[in-house]
This record gives sequence, structure tokens and C-alpha cells, in this order.
Amino acid sequence: MTRYDPTLLPPDAQAQSIDRVVMINDHCQPKGGAAVLMLSAVCQLRRQGIPVTLITGDAGDNPELADLGVEVVAAGGADLLKRPKWQAATRGMYNPDARAMVAGVVARLDGPGTIYHVHNWSQILTPAIFEALRPVAPRTFLHAHDSFLACPNGMFMDYRHLSVCTRVPLSAGCLGTNCDKRSYGHKLWRSARHAALNRCLDRGAPWGGILAIHPGQVDGLLRAGYARASVKVVRNPARAWRRTRVQAERNRVLVYAGRLEEDKGVMDLVRAARRTGQPLRLIGDGALSARIARHYPEVELAGWQAPSQVGALVRDARALVLPSHHPEPFGLVIAEAIKCGLPALVAETGALAGDVVRLGLGLSFDVFDTDDMDRALVRIRDMDPDDLKEMSKRGMRLGDQLAHDPDEWMEALMGAVPLGRGRGNGCYIRPAPRSRLNARRLRSRWRSGSISLATPCSSLRRRRAAPCGARTRSSEPSHRGRVAEANSRL
Repeated sequence: MTRYDPTLLPPDAQAQSIDRVVMINDHCQPKGGAAVLMLSAVCQLRRQGIPVTLITGDAGDNPELADLGVEVVAAGGADLLKRPKWQAATRGMYNPDARAMVAGVVARLDGPGTIYHVHNWSQILTPAIFEALRPVAPRTFLHAHDSFLACPNGMFMDYRHLSVCTRVPLSAGCLGTNCDKRSYGHKLWRSARHAALNRCLDRGAPWGGILAIHPGQVDGLLRAGYARASVKVVRNPARAWRRTRVQAERNRVLVYAGRLEEDKGVMDLVRAARRTGQPLRLIGDGALSARIARHYPEVELAGWQAPSQVGALVRDARALVLPSHHPEPFGLVIAEAIKCGLPALVAETGALAGDVVRLGLGLSFDVFDTDDMDRALVRIRDMDPDDLKEMSKRGMRLGDQLAHDPDEWMEALMGAVPLGRGRGNGCYIRPAPRSRLNARRLRSRWRSGSISLATPCSSLRRRRAAPCGARTRSSEPSHRGRVAEANSRL
């Protein structure tokens, strides 16, 4: 494994401006919060005249990117569940084609003013991309839209016991817990992939930093072994769905916006709306669409809608309901709704639940307690019109405390870039020996019976690789040539 080599950075490589931004994400279509935010950043960078290259795991079929003048480098891959099982099990853990693709872009485009911004990677690109980015670690930023950088199942959620997980990732307690929503075998596969992440994301390299989207994410990242200095909180941006206030006090319809999946709590909401006799509109699509249409004909299914179309669909809404089972690291739709005066009912597992209640912008509830969820829906249904009107107006005034304005967000992101400060910002990722597992050895020992669920984690660790020997600095080959040489050794 090629480790970080500081001699790849020439002594005079202190760019004073951004020459290019290389965005890296599994998807290029605006479906899902990470892709929407990535595309928003691309648009703002292009408006500022900054060249952008997008490395995407899918087919790259987004014509808007061509209109913006964005270079698209596409892997042509598919999400894990859309691939044959054998391929998902192998290439989903480590994708050598993705590594080679990223390495090729780095060799071709890198320079002192090139910034690398990594968004989601867990579906197609895999941890392999971090090996290719290791030579340019000081100018590489990792955006934690979810918790896959820290937690094997990506959510710090014990789906079997319906509780938030506080275990140390890849510890004995973690490995011995069947927390996965599919099976324990899938949990072990995710753990092996997380071990691969810990190998590929070189702990000795001064990565530019990890961008957390809410202060509530920091504790999980620290538990996973990341140094506090490497984590910077930059709240997501949110733009109101409508320019004018939703007059919630006059309306009756509850709305939900997002994927129609079990872990989003959609079925809990559908049942609660029927129990409390409230009309419900679901904005989004997913595996539950047909089931809801068949068994709950009173529910309006609006399908997936572009953000520009959602405003018209919430004009007659009384509140937004977000009943996610897992700890939502942010919940962009909450801020988008509140900023146009729509109160929010949020599962207390979500990161924004505390902010919503503290600022008086809505209510929270226990999504796993049907009585508590019903009480929240009834309370918003029967709330005095004047009180609901004040809550709506408060959202228009205080919504910016939940999320950045899009322009402010870009300024915050640019402020995290260590241009003119030499070799990055010193945000080293603290070594975490407890999580440095060899995935192949773990699987072999598990199958042979030499380890069990009670095996101490310390006996599963492998030795850290010895540091690379020092290299003699010289003016030849060029900086780009040294980067290409390093990537050729991956």
C-alpha cells in the first residue's frame, strides 16, 4: 500500500487562488441530499468562473452539467442493490476501476490550486478512491453527508433494537452486534468494507479536513478515531420552497418529502395519518409506492419532484412530517420547509429535532412510540390558529439558524480551503488502532471458527504498516509527474 509521501508537494506549492475544483460523488442526478448539495456547489463555482471537473460513479447523464461547462468523468456504475450479488459483494467493497479513474484525473489535472471535494462514495466508488487521492491529501476535503466515514452501517443506528448506537466502530461490541437492517452477514460485509476504508484513508496523511453538516455528527466521528482538529462543521444550505409564507393555520394537509422507504418511517406516518384522520401527501418515490397506493388509497402520492416544483405542492400544507427511524444527520427538507413558514414535526432521532423544538419551529416525537407520534399529529391538527400562525412566522424569521443561506454556505466551504498555507491545514486524522482490521483475515478467521462474537477487538488488529522511507527532494520530475508516479504504484 502506498502511503502519503510529503515530497510529492513541491516547496513552492502555495496557491493563492483556486484554479479548479474536482467534485467526486456516486451520482450526478439531483436525487438525494448529497447530490443536490454537490450540484448546488458546482453551480456556484461555475458562476464564479472556477473550472469544475465532476468524477461520478454513475453514467454521468445530466445535461445540465454540460450546459454549465462542467467536465464529467463517469465510471458508468450502478448502486449496490442494482448489481449482481457477487459483483456487489466484491466491487462494492473495493472498486479498482474507480481508483484508476480518480488517479488518472489527478495525474492529468492536478496543480497547487486544484481542490478535491469528496461527497458520497459508498454505493459505487468505494474506499478505493482514497488511495488515488492520498498524494493530494492536503487539498482533499471529505464531506460527511452521512456517517459512512465513521460507522459501518452509515447511520449509527441499531435497526434490530430500534435505538441509536453509541458503540465504537469496529470494536468487539460493534462486531458482536447485529445492527444491520438486512442480516448479520451483511453487517460483517459492511464491517469488512469499513476496515478497507481505514486502510485506504491513510491516517498518516494530512487530509484537508472532514466537513460535518451538523454539530451532532462530531461525537460519532471522534468515536471512530478522527482527530477533533480534522473536523469542521459547515451546516448545509437550504433555500425556502416558496418566496411567500405558507399560511399553515388555514390548512389541513400533512406533507412528507423524501424517499418512500421503511427506514424513513413512511409507513408509520401513513398509519398515524389514518388513525388521526388527517389528509397526507407524500412527495417522493421509492419501494413503498405501490404498497401505499394499494392499501392506503386516501394518501396522495405526488411522486418525485424537482425542488422548484415542491413549493406549489406545500401551498395547502399544515405541517411537514419527517419520521425517520435512523438518526438523520441533517434533514435538508426540514430547513427548506421551515424557511417558508411550514412547521415541522420531526422524529427525535434527527439531528435537527433539538433545534426545531428549541427555536419553537415545530414539534418532536418518538417515532417508535405510536401513541407519542399520534399525540404530535393531533396537537398540530388542533393547535390554536393564532399559535400556529406565530409558529409559521417564527420559521420565516429564524429559519436561517437551522441552515446556511446558499451564498453563505459557499463562503464557509471556501473558508475551509487552506490555500496559501503550504501543506494543508494540519488536520491529521488521529490513528485509531482499534479499527485497523484486515478484512480478508477477519473473514477467514470467522469462517474457520478461530474467532467468535466474544473475541476481544485487540486480538483482531493488525500491525500498522511501517512508514515509508524518506525521499530525496529534487526539482525533477515535475510535481504532476511525481503524483502520476505515486498513483502508478497503487
